[in-house]
Amino acid sequence: MSRERQADPAELSALWRLFYRDWRPTRIGRWANRVAGWSSALGLSSKAAVLEVRGRASGQPRSTPVVIASLDGERYLVSMLGPGSDWVKNVEAADGLAVLRQGGRRAVRLIGVPSAERAPILREYVRVATSGRRHIPVAIDAPLAEYERLADRYPVYRIDPV
Repeated sequence: MSRERQADPAELSALWRLFYRDWRPTRIGRWANRVAGWSSALGLSSKAAVLEVRGRASGQPRSTPVVIASLDGERYLVSMLGPGSDWVKNVEAADGLAVLRQGGRRAVRLIGVPSAERAPILREYVRVATSGRRHIPVAIDAPLAEYERLADRYPVYRIDPV
């Protein structure tokens, strides 16, 4: 079954359907993202940040709250909404150039991680990103093989300084 036909696992919950539909934030979800982005940009959490990427159509900066997963000394971003997420499309169009706001602004380059290497990163992401758990249908303590099965559905980017 193709990725576009699968329902977002978060939509199984009536409450989460208020925030996400068809792998995209609703109006309420966008408002919640703005609030989360504001607090993340202040640097109140070592795991939360705001990703700022130039819009692929408008050229204007687009901000998205994100959760940073750390593994083996590297930091990663995971698209809990899959490859159709606007921030993923914008990152690809911007050749990975972005800014992370987390108590300050840092220019970064996001490097795509191949599907075969994503499973341990996805497992760490599910552990640290409570909201991401709703979208990635694997238990926190599931074997790595379960994450490998879903790895091609969720883009992962390594964060490199510019």
